[in-house]
Amino acid sequence: QVQLVESGGGLVQAGGSLSLSCAASGRTRSIRDIGWIRQAPGKEHEFVTSISWSGGSTNYATSVKGRFTISRDNAKNTIYLQMNSLKPEDTAVYYCHAIVFGDPGDFWGQGTQITVSS
Repeated sequence: QVQLVESGGGLVQAGGSLSLSCAASGRTRSIRDIGWIRQAPGKEHEFVTSISWSGGSTNYATSVKGRFTISRDNAKNTIYLQMNSLKPEDTAVYYCHAIVFGDPGDFWGQGTQITVSS
């Protein structure tokens, strides 16, 4: 089992910045990739960004590239998401998501709300 606990988030005006963190615990050695997936009201889950647990390679959705930055601190088993130039369309619940080797395949955090006002 891998436990993911998010912190951060909240309400910000358009153009502002927010940061999130996600602390992983449990079988962290089984993590292959970890990152963020968001879900806006009435919409499907949307990939935001991920980082490989070992090598540090990153991926970003086109919609956030250049505005969001993911980073990791393996000593603390924690990843961070710095979000700049936020837009109202970034409003969503952001979930920390870890893909692991073997079953069950992935784990989710509890989610944290990001609201960007126009």
